[in-house]
Amino acid sequence: MLDGIAARAAGHDADGSFPFEAFDALSRERVLSLTVPADVGGGGGVLADAAQAVRAVGWADPSVALVLSQHLGFHHNMNPDANPAAAPDGPAGAAWPADLLRRVRQSSIDGVALVNALRVERDLGTPGRGGLPAAVASRLPNGAGWRLSGRKIYSTGIPMLRWLLVWARTDDDDPLVGTFVVDAECSNHRVERTWDSLGMRATRSDDVIFDGVEIPLDHAVALAPASSGPGAVDPVVQATNAILISAVYQGVARAARDWLVRYLNERTPTNLGAPLASLPRFQEAFGRIEAIVATGDRLLMSSAQEIDAAPGAAEPAAHAQLVKYEVTNGAVDAVLTGVRLIGNPGLLRTSPLERHLRNVLHGPVHSPQDDTILVGAGRAALRAAAVTEVHG
Repeated sequence: MLDGIAARAAGHDADGSFPFEAFDALSRERVLSLTVPADVGGGGGVLADAAQAVRAVGWADPSVALVLSQHLGFHHNMNPDANPAAAPDGPAGAAWPADLLRRVRQSSIDGVALVNALRVERDLGTPGRGGLPAAVASRLPNGAGWRLSGRKIYSTGIPMLRWLLVWARTDDDDPLVGTFVVDAECSNHRVERTWDSLGMRATRSDDVIFDGVEIPLDHAVALAPASSGPGAVDPVVQATNAILISAVYQGVARAARDWLVRYLNERTPTNLGAPLASLPRFQEAFGRIEAIVATGDRLLMSSAQEIDAAPGAAEPAAHAQLVKYEVTNGAVDAVLTGVRLIGNPGLLRTSPLERHLRNVLHGPVHSPQDDTILVGAGRAALRAAAVTEVHG
């Protein structure tokens, strides 16, 4: 399955087409229900299982892996056993109406029914930095549901999304803010093809326009008054996102590493009469790549296992942010090292390494972004040190 996804990755990258067939294959292998609880027919996988799956698919095609990471992450977070505390800013299992939760889970068991959040807006920017969404949900006159209007950008995987988790506010004087669940099979939303990015082109992260889309009343999840301020960030939601985003780009680093192994062993310049892999300079540089990839693997999996062992604990969640920083930036460093090592052949559009470079550059851009991670970690460490000094 992975070899087939990898074989088609360059084509989807070239024309920006969505890899529908990859998700059909993942569904047949029951990967899409990996993190759905076992007691309702899913795989019952934990975060470490999801990270391993996303990393493997990231090796084949990171665009597929990014969509998969969001899908598996939301099913993990919608699991009341994995995430018992419903946070106001995320679709936690305990906050979902039972019938809606059952439908979303069952749809992923039955076939391809991808789920992702639509949060980002052009004027607002990244929601993680604060602010209220412009998307508005108004109550229908009969009280039976909501009418949703607004525009979302960077809607990753939209050509195949079944469940759209739209971050919006109500039109009350003191608006409620939360997630409004749109079933794409029953919606007349519109998609505007706007995604034309350097890398991750096959994610089709296009704009979605909601122009009075009607949804049932119980499709509003975890509403909370805007006046109460931002709710506490659910550590499981935070950690899940950090780990699975890291896994996507760790997969890219591994793919670049594997391609370089073959290239350096096969490329034999006539003036050398031996493969490039025989030269100490190339061996040293590749050793750096090997160190980065091996360290990234260890950080990623040990952090995921730590979170699984203590779901909801604040410290592992905070560490996951630092893992995201180290792994995504390490992946960039590994691929750039490979490009510098082999020169022009690594930048040719016909080279897989050139595609890996464009894709891996997206890693640090995903929320939480580097500055947010480092400021948070630095502030926490300095405060802890100050408290220790005061109390001796």
